[in-house]
This record gives sequence, structure tokens and C-alpha cells, in this order.
Amino acid sequence: MSEQEQNKVAMVIVAHPDDAEFGAGGTIAAWAREGWDVYYVICTDGAGGGPDNAEDVGPAARRAISETRKREQRAACEVLGVKDAIFLDYPDGQLQPTIELRRGLVRLLRRYRPTRVICQSPDRSWSPTFIIPRFHPDHLAAGQAALAAIYPASQNGWDFPELLEEGLLPHKVGEVYFTGAPVMNYAVDISETFDLKIAALRAHASQLGDRFAELEKMFRTRSAELGAKYGMAYAEEFHRSENQPPGAAAATSTSSPEATQESLAPPRPLAPTRGATTMDEGTRP
Repeated sequence: MSEQEQNKVAMVIVAHPDDAEFGAGGTIAAWAREGWDVYYVICTDGAGGGPDNAEDVGPAARRAISETRKREQRAACEVLGVKDAIFLDYPDGQLQPTIELRRGLVRLLRRYRPTRVICQSPDRSWSPTFIIPRFHPDHLAAGQAALAAIYPASQNGWDFPELLEEGLLPHKVGEVYFTGAPVMNYAVDISETFDLKIAALRAHASQLGDRFAELEKMFRTRSAELGAKYGMAYAEEFHRSENQPPGAAAATSTSSPEATQESLAPPRPLAPTRGATTMDEGTRP
């Protein structure tokens, strides 16, 4: 499929405000620059983003945090060129891959009809060492729900027939980019959009403000190290998968990088990974 034949709509499905910028901010900015309409779906209300040692965690405090984080997320979207951010408002810290959440995601997939989806990995990695803070349960739940919504539910009219009654016809997502996956197989060149990623992250002042200088240095180092693997100044890394039957997917995975790039018309230079993944920019440090 050529880029001209694609519906240039992308959707980013994540658990919390700021998750998208951590894992894919440079990629999102690059897509927006190239004319893609990018939409965020934030599954939780972000209300659990206060200090770990807070004692006032009642409804008023949670509501204030949620409002702040939504405002910050919208500001970050403006920096990156994102069209809109949709908040599903499930309780932060309690997200589960329920049928209700899956139905809501399918509704949005059928309504906006994205060709590309970025989502969080539904799986933990134990190699080379399991890092506990890397795998927030909400991230895993969001990834599991997103994947179940993409396949088969979004493209299968027999799933959630009530959505057909809403006029939402089945829709097949073409490709999925997973952040924080146990195995990475593609990199996106964010050399021209790295500064936008940093600016978007800076918008999340309630979460990152007091240590932003340190975090910016860390992001530059990580992104440069990833870029060095692929001959880029800065890169973001994903596990990228086409939504094809098993035989077709196998044929794509064994083709040359050049053939894969031409057939998929990627937004930025992409390349299969070489060696094991050692960094994960899809999670908070």
C-alpha cells in the first residue's frame, strides 16, 4: 500500500497523560509534520499522579490533579501537532482490560479509522533483568485492551454488534507500533523532531518540572544511543507489526529493509533492529 492510498490518520492509545510523549513524542511530531492527523486516547483520568507520600488523596485532590494533567496533556498535544486528546477517565491506578474498555476503544477506532496505532506493550520483559518500575500495571492493561480492540474486534462486525447500530462500520488498522516491548524491531529517526519531544515533555510540569534538566539529559543520551545503532542522530524504537495474515506477515519480516520501507511507506526512515534492546523510552524513568 502506498502512502497515497493510506488514510493518513494515526491514533495513540496510552494509559496516562505524558505516556505518549515519553515513548513516541518525536515520532508523533514527525507524523504530524507530514500531514497525518494524530489523535490521542488517554485511558485513565490521571488522578493518581500526585506525590507517592501524599496524605490528602481524597476526591477533591484527585480531581485537581486530573484537571492539571489534562491541561498539561493538551498543551503537549499542541506542541506536537496532535489534533485532539480523548480522555476515557478510568480511575488512574486501577485500569483493567475489561470488555467495557475494549468496546470504547473499538468505538473510537471505527469512528476515526486510523491506519496506524501506537500503543503500549501488553507484556513485561524479564531480560536481561526485570525492572519493577518499568512496567506500570495501567500501561500493561492499556496495551492489552488496545491490542484486543485492534484485532479482531475493530475489524469484525460480529464483535459489539451494537456499534453497527451506531453507524460504526468495521475498520482494519494497518500497522501497530508498540512502545516498551520486550523485543524491538524498528527505529524511527527523530533527529528533526527531538526538540519538539522535549518541549512536549516540558509541558507536563506537575510530573517532571522539578527534575526536568536531569531528565532532558537522560533523554538526549538515550535517544542518541538508539540513533547510533541506526546511523541517526536521535531515534525512538518500537516493535512494529503489520495487521496481516500469518503468511503475509512472515513474508514481510523476511524481506530486505529497503523492500519493507518501500512497501509500507513509513513516515520516517525505519530499520530492523540489530542486537538486543537495552533501553525502554516508553516508560517513566
